[in-house]
Amino acid sequence: MFVDKANITLRAGNGGNGAVSFHREKYVASGGPDGGDGGRGGNIVLVPDAHMSTLMDFRYKRKYAAQNGADGSGKLCSGKSGEDLTIKVPLGTVVRDTATGAVMKDLSSPDDRFVAARGGRGGWGNAHFATPTRQTPRFAKSGLPGEEREITLELKLLADVGLVGFPNVGKSTLLSVVSKAHPKIANYHFTTLFPNLGVVYLGEGTSFVMADIPGIIEGASEGAGLGHGFLRHIDRCRLLIHVVDVSGSEGRDPVEDFETINAELSKYGESLLSRPMLVAGNKCDLAPDGELADKLEKYVTEKGYRFFRLSAAAHTGVTELINAVSAELAHLPPITVFEPEFVEPEIDTTSNEPEITHAGDVWTVEGGWMAQLVRNVNFGDYESRMFFDRRLRAAGIYDKLESLGIQDGDTVSIYDIEFEYRR
Repeated sequence: MFVDKANITLRAGNGGNGAVSFHREKYVASGGPDGGDGGRGGNIVLVPDAHMSTLMDFRYKRKYAAQNGADGSGKLCSGKSGEDLTIKVPLGTVVRDTATGAVMKDLSSPDDRFVAARGGRGGWGNAHFATPTRQTPRFAKSGLPGEEREITLELKLLADVGLVGFPNVGKSTLLSVVSKAHPKIANYHFTTLFPNLGVVYLGEGTSFVMADIPGIIEGASEGAGLGHGFLRHIDRCRLLIHVVDVSGSEGRDPVEDFETINAELSKYGESLLSRPMLVAGNKCDLAPDGELADKLEKYVTEKGYRFFRLSAAAHTGVTELINAVSAELAHLPPITVFEPEFVEPEIDTTSNEPEITHAGDVWTVEGGWMAQLVRNVNFGDYESRMFFDRRLRAAGIYDKLESLGIQDGDTVSIYDIEFEYRR
């Protein structure tokens, strides 16, 4: 079964907790703190696999969780970090945030690697909190939770050329003639139930990928037939070949067919109709008089399209069409890669008020939105640290600390971040 869209839920690993421990050995009556840090939670990573052609695997498994980090222990032993969970997806998969529909990543290169959910940081052990005036800290930090999000995987085929047209006009036959693909071919509508890809070789170092897009009929852009699900596969095609039946065997007008399909392309996305297009009048051998082919050729050439007469089944006119396709592709831009547009949602600092506790001169701020804020800040970057400071100030954390009696020089501890307080 061909599956080209799937929703899955990801949960990265939680960070391990820091340990509260003190050094103990013979002849050492009261050693210092030696609690180790918790390990980092595992990430969930998406990588493209050129050998996959469908999202079928995600039809049966929809929830993925990475390994949690291990807790720290004594003797300054840090917990083991959780292993990353690697999920393989077909090449050409677009990753979207399910809630907003925004593109997070387009996995169109074999070297792509996307961290879809990041594991939580491990908590600090009590060894981090020892100072000249606080030599036996009896507290440690919990690990941060891993990211959890729902994403949509959307497969958009990586093809240079897309074959579009009504069912049973000969698209699959044409693909089988010009490539080594073996799509199902029969004389009835909707013989093709999923897109087929074929590589067309023209000579040394010259080739392109052609896709047979099934199921486009009137109303396809609204969900009629199979087109609603498969129109997305045309998004990346650099060139379209509009195949029209000019034999009159089904009593249809080729001009009306041509305009009907174009209307559906336009409704799905204006960019599709403006995509470079060649028009192929197929099944010419079934209409010796050529009246319908003449009518369609006159109509499309007046609109600026190049027209080709062929009979895919009889291999007539196919070479001229393929040579024209190769010439067109030579000066067209490469396959479209979708740019990320996802923006992390703004952290709501008004809900779930953080909990502030203190032991001596150490003030601990935890809970609520603080975990998400710490997870999203790069503390190795000056501007990120200033952003962190502004968010705390805007949320009234400093005002609350001062109202509780914090003094200059006291230590503020927020998960695995610790700094000296100055007014």
